[in-house]
Amino acid sequence: MKITEYLLTLKDKKNAILESKLTPGLDIKNIIGIKIPVLRNIAKQYMKDEELKQFLTSLPHKYLDENILHGLLISELKDYDECLKELERFLPYVDNWMVCDTISPKVFKKNKDLVIKKIKEWSKSKDTYTCRFAIKILMSNYLDKDFKKEYLDIPTHVHSDEYYINMMIAWYYATALAKQWDDTIPYIEQNKLDTWVHNKTIQKAKESFRITDKQKEYLSNLKRK
Repeated sequence: MKITEYLLTLKDKKNAILESKLTPGLDIKNIIGIKIPVLRNIAKQYMKDEELKQFLTSLPHKYLDENILHGLLISELKDYDECLKELERFLPYVDNWMVCDTISPKVFKKNKDLVIKKIKEWSKSKDTYTCRFAIKILMSNYLDKDFKKEYLDIPTHVHSDEYYINMMIAWYYATALAKQWDDTIPYIEQNKLDTWVHNKTIQKAKESFRITDKQKEYLSNLKRK
């Protein structure tokens, strides 16, 4: 059975309605409604299937579920060059946050020196979700043991009116405050972020259980008008 035909047998109308509300602009007719944990299992199932290559090259897809599965399949690829090739083929077709945020290539963790160069490139993209993806990977992979203070500068060069880009930047800095407070707080103190992102970062940081009450009080006093 072809992958898309199989996905259609798993239609979940209730979840499709929920996902349509979470992804404004997408026609519910193009949402099958398969839950992401199920799609993750399907991705692992199809990694050795002969239809995989055909599916990865059959762009654009019709359904949200196909795009989520596509991103999950890319995330499972073990060869860095192959993964990067398929990712860059796919990114221009990503048109919503749900697909964007489920792409998390495992092989990136073994090639961080190469990936950071691509992050800098992708973050300059005019495409909303290519840019968002760059900041998302920066947040996921470079705020712990591979953190470098200089990486905090990357999102400061992004100035956008796009909600889904700005939300990701705010999420990034809020997470950075939780994990790397001393290096990150100057970005708030010195007003290095656009006003909306600055205030949203403070809001999200204050919602975090990883930020102390004393830090939250301090952040409250840094909110801009």
